[in-house]
Amino acid sequence: MTPSEDPALVRVLAADGSLAHTAAAEPYLPIIEALSDADLELFYRDMAVIRAFDQQATNLQRQGQLALWPPSFGQEAAQVGSARAARPQDHLFPSYREHVVARIRGVDMLDIIRVMRGLTHGGWNPVDPKNGNTHLYTLVLGAQTLHATGLAMSMAFDGRCGTGDPERDEAVIVYYGDGASSQGDVHEAMVFAASYRTPEVFFLQNNQWAISVPVSTQSRTPLYRRGEGIGIPSIQVDGNDVLASYAVSRVALDEARAGEGPRAIEAMTYRMGAHTTSDDPTKYRTAEEEQSWALRDPIERMRLFLRGRGASDAFFADVEAEGRALAEDVRVRTVALETLQTGQIFDNVYASPHPLVDEERAWLARYEASFEEGAS
Repeated sequence: MTPSEDPALVRVLAADGSLAHTAAAEPYLPIIEALSDADLELFYRDMAVIRAFDQQATNLQRQGQLALWPPSFGQEAAQVGSARAARPQDHLFPSYREHVVARIRGVDMLDIIRVMRGLTHGGWNPVDPKNGNTHLYTLVLGAQTLHATGLAMSMAFDGRCGTGDPERDEAVIVYYGDGASSQGDVHEAMVFAASYRTPEVFFLQNNQWAISVPVSTQSRTPLYRRGEGIGIPSIQVDGNDVLASYAVSRVALDEARAGEGPRAIEAMTYRMGAHTTSDDPTKYRTAEEEQSWALRDPIERMRLFLRGRGASDAFFADVEAEGRALAEDVRVRTVALETLQTGQIFDNVYASPHPLVDEERAWLARYEASFEEGAS
């Protein structure tokens, strides 16, 4: 399984960190050339720090602190580039492994930990300004595309896009994977998006495997062409190239905000770890395949690029220290988390008190009391 050689692929950085853009990348070069050294270093910092967090979270699950963990190992560039391209007023709909997207928008990483520990219904409040319009993780494959399209339709109906004021116009970006792209929800969301010209970007991270099913089984054609079939302008980008991901996402979001309708992006990347910590990828893919993709590591690619531009040892040491500090902070706060209060499972089921919920709460109280010493 090798990276796409589709002539439509947008790539700026080669695997060795050198600038070697494809023909399809030409229109995006001015955006990349306008990036400052600080912008470029921020992209690297985002990717490297979230990988340290991701590795710590994986370790916490292995040690029994979490029920499950979905690693983002290998997909950092696709996520960082797209999230950094969004404006503050935009809304972001993740699936369940967009950890750095959430962090960039302001979500506390412990809120994701609490979801995977089973201590919360959702993790964070998506309407709290501190969370940057980041909507909740969605474990039902593809369902978030319907949620995103619904919100984007309301933006179109309410005149919140296409006004000509880029500081006010809004857009939505929704993340999903190659496996989810086969779900009916995704296709239905795209149909409605195309019909109502929603200000929306469908961001597909093609990490080559839907758990144990390769993308070659899922589709006989490149996945970005599915959007084209519905009438959504679509593009394929090297998802391990953070510069290409940023530029392509920036243009797509700008066009969506301007009222030009939805856009679709297929980011060609690779899940270098397991699907989740309940998965064993050695059962269905080879070490040779993993090693070939390891040579295209998005963080190493950007590190080599920055080295070539003169980034200092002190910069890389500072990034490494920040990653260690975040990982340690998350570990300490995770271990200190208290257990779930039973009554929380009844909260927010309905907007107002409901007799059936009251009945279930009373039944559970009686059931638990039956296990008290001497009572059962």
